[in-house]
Amino acid sequence: MKIKRVRVTPIAFRDAPLLNASGIHEPFALRSIIEVESDNGYVGLGESYGDAPVLAVLTAMQDSLVGLDPFDLNGLRARVIKTVADLGPAKAGAELAPGSHPSKQVANAYSAFEVAFLDLQARSLNMPLVDLLGGAVRTEVPFSAYLFFKYAEHIDAPYAPDSWGEALSEEQIVAQAARMIEAHGFQSIKLKAGALAPEHEVACIKALKKAFPNHPLRIDPNGNWSLDTALRMAELLGDDLQYYEDPTPGLEGMAELHKRTGMPLATNMVVTDFDEFRRSVALNSVQIVLADHHYWGGLRDTQVLARMCDTFGLGVSMHSNSHLGISLMAMTHVAAAVPNLSYACDTHYPWQEEDEEVIKGGKLPIRNGCVSITRAPGLGVELDQDQLAKLHEQFLSIDIRSRDDARQMRKYDPAWKITKPRF
Repeated sequence: MKIKRVRVTPIAFRDAPLLNASGIHEPFALRSIIEVESDNGYVGLGESYGDAPVLAVLTAMQDSLVGLDPFDLNGLRARVIKTVADLGPAKAGAELAPGSHPSKQVANAYSAFEVAFLDLQARSLNMPLVDLLGGAVRTEVPFSAYLFFKYAEHIDAPYAPDSWGEALSEEQIVAQAARMIEAHGFQSIKLKAGALAPEHEVACIKALKKAFPNHPLRIDPNGNWSLDTALRMAELLGDDLQYYEDPTPGLEGMAELHKRTGMPLATNMVVTDFDEFRRSVALNSVQIVLADHHYWGGLRDTQVLARMCDTFGLGVSMHSNSHLGISLMAMTHVAAAVPNLSYACDTHYPWQEEDEEVIKGGKLPIRNGCVSITRAPGLGVELDQDQLAKLHEQFLSIDIRSRDDARQMRKYDPAWKITKPRF
């Protein structure tokens, strides 16, 4: 079996005005959809970032993969390394997206194609992808309700407002959680913080604790609180949290926070590769690592990360950016194969609109807070070519080519700029 054709299609889909430490989500999120077709008729699917630097590598890779055996992942890696070297260094992307950092070019591109290669392998063997990863230790993977402070609509109103409405007050955040739990049965809750006054964000956690006393809670300021602020908020939070995610910047800051509070700290910001993992273990900076196959180098490297966490007694969960169903199923298959998955995974999936999924059958169900895997071959999803064409046309119609939440925030406040930590 050899690869006959590779297609990389950039797409854009509507993204809600969600507030975060770097500003506010732009009206459209960018992704790339990868199709790898074999000479015997199978097609493997992948999904990755759609920002210009990543897209440049993925597009440049297409011809070099023709003729390669889809089981030859070492050959894939060699071609990725050569392509990245030939293209030269890229500019840094979105500040809150570790995968857009220039150092992640090889890991990003390898992961995007590795998922498609593994999907192709599994389809050719008529088995679910999880079997290639060692088999499922669970068939239902838990995810968490992912709450955001948000405005009712984007300031330039490129389309009708989303159905979620404004969420700035305690009452609105509790209502947002209630809607997500009612729709999807989530058993845990995460609040994206670092956008408003820390005391207000902690008050929202308190309101969530009162409304959902049996749901484990997390708060994620994305490193936007100083150490002093993070310590002060830790006192207010007490034992309300399941874990405290990236409250303050840097490995050293996180280590000091843990030393002084004893609270379990999670990260997707200060441990994003194996070198940072080594340094974090030495400092005892974090106790839970949020994996993300998109920038950790694929599904199998995510399994390596999970085994490293097990070796050093660290918890494992998963990080999420705005994504569609192919990425969600890739996350689900690798999470299903990780014995020491300690916490429910993150996902932005409930924020994506029903009519903008690229897989056949529409959005994947999340029931009882879980995404299920089946015995269907590969990832278990098929690409809807009409939807792909629609979202590609949407990509072509907009001027966003790299995510920039600060640029979008300056439409609300022209003087706004990223300051870390802000509070």
